[in-house]
Amino acid sequence: MMPVTGLLSAASVPENPFRSFWMAGYECTDHLNAFGHRVDFLTLTGHLQLLRQDYTELAPFHIKTVREGIRWSQVERSPYQYDWSTVAYMLAQGKELGVQQVWDLCHFGYPDDLTPLHPMFARRFAALCRAFALFYRSLCPDDMLIVTPINEVSFISWLGGDVRGTSPYCTRQGWEVKYGLMRAYIEGVAAIREVDPTICILTTEPLIHVSPPLGASFEDIAAARQAHEVQFQATDILSGRMCPELGGSPDLMDILGFNYYYDNQWTSDTHEFLNWKNEPEDPRFKPLRSLLREAYERYSKPIALTETSHPGIDRPEWIQSIGRECAAVIAAGIPLWGACLYPIIDRPDWDHLTPWHKAGLWDAEDEPGELPSRILYVPYAEALVRAQEMVRRALSEKKH
Repeated sequence: MMPVTGLLSAASVPENPFRSFWMAGYECTDHLNAFGHRVDFLTLTGHLQLLRQDYTELAPFHIKTVREGIRWSQVERSPYQYDWSTVAYMLAQGKELGVQQVWDLCHFGYPDDLTPLHPMFARRFAALCRAFALFYRSLCPDDMLIVTPINEVSFISWLGGDVRGTSPYCTRQGWEVKYGLMRAYIEGVAAIREVDPTICILTTEPLIHVSPPLGASFEDIAAARQAHEVQFQATDILSGRMCPELGGSPDLMDILGFNYYYDNQWTSDTHEFLNWKNEPEDPRFKPLRSLLREAYERYSKPIALTETSHPGIDRPEWIQSIGRECAAVIAAGIPLWGACLYPIIDRPDWDHLTPWHKAGLWDAEDEPGELPSRILYVPYAEALVRAQEMVRRALSEKKH
């Protein structure tokens, strides 16, 4: 692999490149599930078929930026042969409707003949990245392009490397899978930047907190801290803090994206989840603002909340808490550039394809033989408007 540091110019993002603070994320995974079946949520949720409707219905919420995925397994069915027709269609619709699309190049899925442990994985991924950058620039030569090379390396390396939940269906090889993914990630960014140094790289890693048990010993506290630190391995490798032989550098990441859900805090001994409402009060629970500050201070890069949602009836309360936390982060002077509702349209379970999670702003009612219909969950919508107002006030006060 060519050395990266010193050869490439980082994308220049002195100002927030997102068209709207609030973003919509459409589930686009194309991975092999626990049973070895390929899932394609872009079509299963009906988003590809109902793209214009989905984009148009964002307007009342002033959402102008979305996260989408190219589905690597569908684009590259034969090695180094790319079919961009679906992506071209999506690009055209976004352009026509004034929607900014942030693109995931690998969202959990790989072509049938590849896994992160394959010796050609990094080379194939870098070739895909280069081909995508060339394709995109051939259609949109002047647009700000924001790319996430690989989504949630920390999660997918655990799922595929430790618990056999997806390809390569391993146990006790999470680090090897992570190392292979990060080799590909770094070579992919190099390939993108060779085509266009101004392309902006957005990471999307889980943001977690691991707490020791109550009455913890020094050993318990140390074990919890070590488990907590593991969440930063992928971005540490990308930034060159770890595994410098892979060529990582701070220049390879422009915006740090973090995915945060209601079950992202747990105890190190029993893995019991800490109640996100913190009721009854638990001193071990960390507010989201605290976790985002920790991440920002670690890397000194602008940040974004790239995924967040809650299933069921707690959606309204969850999004209001997210609004409060985002407003507090902005008020503290930390460059928080966006928050993405993910999924914006409901999605089912990966492995059993049922039940649907009821986690979106729109529920998707699945009827056999029909496209899932969109039903706005009004309490969530009303709470989102209130959350948006909290953030709007914080941004306005920051300007003044």
